[in-house]
Amino acid sequence: MSFSFENKVALVTGAASGIGLATAKAFAQAGAAVALVDVNGDVARVQAEALVAAGHKAIGLRCDVADIDQVEAMVKETIATFGQLDAAFNNAGIQNILAEIADATVDDYDRVMSINLRGVWACMKFELEHMRRQGSGAIVNCSSLGGLVGGAERANYHAAKHGVIGLTKSAALEYAARNIRVNAVCPGLIWTPMVDSMVAAGQGEAMEGMVKAIPMGRHGKPEEIADAVLWLSSSTSSYVTGQSISVDGGFVMR
Repeated sequence: MSFSFENKVALVTGAASGIGLATAKAFAQAGAAVALVDVNGDVARVQAEALVAAGHKAIGLRCDVADIDQVEAMVKETIATFGQLDAAFNNAGIQNILAEIADATVDDYDRVMSINLRGVWACMKFELEHMRRQGSGAIVNCSSLGGLVGGAERANYHAAKHGVIGLTKSAALEYAARNIRVNAVCPGLIWTPMVDSMVAAGQGEAMEGMVKAIPMGRHGKPEEIADAVLWLSSSTSSYVTGQSISVDGGFVMR
């Protein structure tokens, strides 16, 4: 299925690589003007420039989603540049340091929560302020397979991703009657630079074990998450809100 986002504006956080970049490219190829947002602003700008060179409308912005002032400025700059905001994919996130809860540090807990949960909340806050005035919009939050199940030594990450689902459901209820839909995607094992770093850190055996537990027998691709995000952001899902959709090769069926 192809989607049209002509005359629409999309914002994607964590857009310098992986799922975020694949989704930003998909929005651009579907006709949207896109703000590529990432804490690595230089790479976000390079990726945006590549889209512009290919004939698309895009800007690259630096933003640390843990800093609410930066989030507010980023959303305002997107709207000032393109005049509106129709779709947002709140995707920026990090992994926790592997540790049992008794051994985990407060610093790691706060770091993960500030980006993976509070960062999503902050982005939604300013996106919804505009969409409420505009009278329309669609938001997709990136939760995770870790938002649906538990994980040993990953409590900080899983707690934050469970929280994203709660935020998604609550916002969907608040704005359902105002032509604004809010949903979440829950990616399974998607091969991205984040997974590369996990393998480099010695988690390769765990990744192989996850693949064996996936009914489809393979890891996913960032583009497969992008397809789900575009569907949830498009008029073809106009009666869908408050949902958390697993894109995981069937893992959660077990």
